[in-house]
Amino acid sequence: MRILVIGGTQFMGRAIVRRLAGRGDDVTVLHRRDHHDVGPGIGNLEADRADVERMARLIRNGRFDAVFDLVYDFEHGTPPEHVEASARAAANGLHRYVFMSSVAAYGAGLERREDDPLATDDHPSPYAVHKAASERALFRLHRETGFPATTFRPGFVHGPRQPYYREAFFWDRMLDGRPIILPDGGDRPMQWAFVEDIAEACVRALDVPDAAGEAFNMGHFERTTQRDLVEALARTAGVEATLVPIPRETILAAGGHFMAGNLYFGEYLDVPPITTVIEKAPRLLGVTPTPLDAALRASFDWYRSQPRRPVDYAFEDRLLTGIA
Repeated sequence: MRILVIGGTQFMGRAIVRRLAGRGDDVTVLHRRDHHDVGPGIGNLEADRADVERMARLIRNGRFDAVFDLVYDFEHGTPPEHVEASARAAANGLHRYVFMSSVAAYGAGLERREDDPLATDDHPSPYAVHKAASERALFRLHRETGFPATTFRPGFVHGPRQPYYREAFFWDRMLDGRPIILPDGGDRPMQWAFVEDIAEACVRALDVPDAAGEAFNMGHFERTTQRDLVEALARTAGVEATLVPIPRETILAAGGHFMAGNLYFGEYLDVPPITTVIEKAPRLLGVTPTPLDAALRASFDWYRSQPRRPVDYAFEDRLLTGIA
């Protein structure tokens, strides 16, 4: 198959490209640069996702059999109009359009299923709004024209080449003998998804006719809280973590931030929980999630192969001193 991967040079994209190339597909990546390092024989197209006209022209001229749409512009946002423009440009003769959404598309809630309602346009998170509205646009095309859209809604994605300061946040501290702060004791549920499981499911969606017009939750079967995650990461690293519960109100009042700067529990991890039921992808796509501990071992092996980043523990020291 002739396949385009929009955003094929990063994290999930690389895992998908590797699988497609291994199958013998003719793969092209589309990203912002005129070159890539994802391997020989992989084509390259250069465009900014926000340049709708150029995107549409490149996609239309490529005459692709399948498109994987993985890009979200966190600086400016990727509204549904951009996604729909790419989809319509690819539509003629297309076999499958795979769109990477997120559990954030639900907006909120626990144990969400694929047929549950998605976030409405007045939701306070632009990311949730964009993902939900993009899915609605794609499935509207499917209903009206048969457009072969498939969407995926993973939880927190982890694995080798993690671009966010997530697993490494905790391993850095554990290997430095530092305590791990648990906001409000770490009882918030978290749902994680292994990058290799997501890539496998996305590729299998090409070969399963019933995947067209369907959304799929992706994640581990294991139900984890923030505390559970830290304990699993400690097992993987072969250490015993020191856990220090601190009220979230105290952390935030001291200047803690969930996304940047004074991080206290990894990057964009201490957010209101959204969890999903993982049943449909194993049933329809035949993808059984990798056990969490086994997946974390792969992540840890990659982490240990990378140079350690310098870490400033001053904010955490102030928090810990304040409760001593």
